[in-house]
Amino acid sequence: MCGIVGIYGHPEAANMAYLCLYALQHRGQESAGMATSTGDEIHQYRDMGLVADIFTRKVLEKLPGHSAIGHVRYSTAGESERKNSQPFVIEYRKGVLALAHNGNLTNANALRDKLEEDGSIFQSTMDSEAIMHLIALSQKKTFKDRIVDALGQVEGAYSLVFLDEKNLIAVRDQYGFRPLVLGKLDKAYVVASETCALDLVGATYERDVEPGEVLVINEKGLKSYRPFERPKKDCHCIFELIYFARPDSMAFGHSVYETRKGFGRQLAREHPIDADLVVPVPDSGVPASIGYAEESGIPFQLGLVRNHYVGRTFIEPESEIRHFGVKIKLNPVKGYLEGKRVVVVDDSIVRGTTSKKIVTMLRKAGAKEVHVRISSPPTCWPCFYGIDTPTREELIASTKNLSQIKRFIGADSLGYLSHDGLYWFEKESRGEWYCDACFTGNYVTKLVDAPHIEKLVSGKL
Repeated sequence: MCGIVGIYGHPEAANMAYLCLYALQHRGQESAGMATSTGDEIHQYRDMGLVADIFTRKVLEKLPGHSAIGHVRYSTAGESERKNSQPFVIEYRKGVLALAHNGNLTNANALRDKLEEDGSIFQSTMDSEAIMHLIALSQKKTFKDRIVDALGQVEGAYSLVFLDEKNLIAVRDQYGFRPLVLGKLDKAYVVASETCALDLVGATYERDVEPGEVLVINEKGLKSYRPFERPKKDCHCIFELIYFARPDSMAFGHSVYETRKGFGRQLAREHPIDADLVVPVPDSGVPASIGYAEESGIPFQLGLVRNHYVGRTFIEPESEIRHFGVKIKLNPVKGYLEGKRVVVVDDSIVRGTTSKKIVTMLRKAGAKEVHVRISSPPTCWPCFYGIDTPTREELIASTKNLSQIKRFIGADSLGYLSHDGLYWFEKESRGEWYCDACFTGNYVTKLVDAPHIEKLVSGKL
């Protein structure tokens, strides 16, 4: 789960990229970076931390040029450290090249082993670096063809932006796992992971970058190429609509906010309960809880308040405070909860530990009953396409049934959205255009780096 942006043809490309990254901060808070081009040379800056802290005015002044790419990182492949921040920039025989990647390659380890055997020297532990080595080794003549040649050798999920001295290139994998949109800002082009980034800079949404499409943007304008064979169907990540994308974005042609409200409405139909309040787990559970409240007629209240100023690290007190990690992020509004039967709505349960702490917190605040409702099906399988999910053994729904999960988290009742209910917004297709392997185990690409999982889902293990 990362965010990427590309700007071409704007006199303040770095400033525009900064604003887009700011809008995409929810997609990654570990590191951020930017590369810009003046047409003759590439400038870059990247560091650990948040966008607003990294890109000071002085830093932005050192990033001249009319084109830029940027990245905010949430690590999936590779540790969280500066050497793994992006954009990744290399100098090779054809010049300087910068890359920003959202997604995850499922054959990155196999590629890396082969490349290292052939003499390549890696500077990071990111899967994205393998793409750069493949581009550098390609014998194709044009920048675009070298990229196509390299991507023809990788498996998995990728939305990518590349930058050299003269060109900005945006690519999306053939399945369209991760979102990527194209916009216009006067005469400049903008590509970004989500439409909310276009909104912030005042760019108009033109269209989605299509799965398998390669967009080349330079002084001649924009050209679209489709060099990859398309599969029979797209496989958009359903978790973008459940959790990742900002509610004010459009993702895969759907309003994220309205889709999540629909999850909640369907959840109320499938798992009704007599209760006094519907309370969201902020912020990801808010739209679904509104939908649940509207459908059920149970009043909606912000019974949990989120501290929005919590970073990824904080100083824990020396004396033990029970459930400190959750309490620093969420705090119950006791006046609304005391003596009430509460429906608490969240987007998913992964390990179950956070849900357990939230239920305990609500009870301690005086809730008489706590009924947990989840606006997605049980997460039973790990994701290999860009989400940092645990191993299958750590996923509570893969080792416990519904009643066991209910007991573990301490809820009075527990209800998950059904698989069919999840696709209320595409009833005819019933989700055939989406990847939901985290619920079903139906992976659509080869899992070269995880053969044990591939054998497990195929029944050979």
